[in-house]
Amino acid sequence: MTIFTSLFRTLFMYFFVLVVLRLMGKREIGKLSIFDVVVYIMMADIAVLVIEDTNSSILKGILPILALMVTQVFLSYISLKSKRVRDLVEGEPSVLIANGKIRDKEMAKQRYSMDDLLIQLREKNINNVADVEFAILEPSGKLTVFPKPSQLPVTKEDLNISGQDYYGLPLAIIEDGKAIKTNLGKINKDINWLKKEIRKHGIKDISQVFFATVDHTGKLFIDLKDQKN
Repeated sequence: MTIFTSLFRTLFMYFFVLVVLRLMGKREIGKLSIFDVVVYIMMADIAVLVIEDTNSSILKGILPILALMVTQVFLSYISLKSKRVRDLVEGEPSVLIANGKIRDKEMAKQRYSMDDLLIQLREKNINNVADVEFAILEPSGKLTVFPKPSQLPVTKEDLNISGQDYYGLPLAIIEDGKAIKTNLGKINKDINWLKKEIRKHGIKDISQVFFATVDHTGKLFIDLKDQKN
């Protein structure tokens, strides 16, 4: 009877955890932050305890896992609305290479060795650090790499424009309908300038914009919020 009980508990916890992970959203599956890893490890441990201890009530596993799911969904929603909470829960990106120079102090802060850097660069088919303009360590642990302009492949658009010796990273200036004043300050602009620019694109108010960036040439990228039915 114990064998059938263990089998039942195993199958039940498998499908239960599967449903819980599905309810937590595809974002959680595709992007693992430190907080996500902690939650998943705790869920796995709880599920194992429920399967092994056949004398205990299965509710002792269901309730803690549901509590973790509610906490995860709640923090994900709060993080979506608040950048401070998002940075606290998920962490912030770290620039390891800026303007072609390795930031060794930042690498030491993140406990990220040169071997780690070189491995991830090779995985992106970049053999020489000298070919990298920017390298950003994302909160998920992945490395985002921007090659130097001289290493970028030629496109049809390039044939009609003059080459540039430097390009900067686009700055986010609007997130979820709110202006990012710190980034506006980095380009010596203010909220009035931002309002005028979005009006040129037929947008009446900043609250209508979900996400907007400005690049080193001053060109805006604007993505409006989805319209409600």
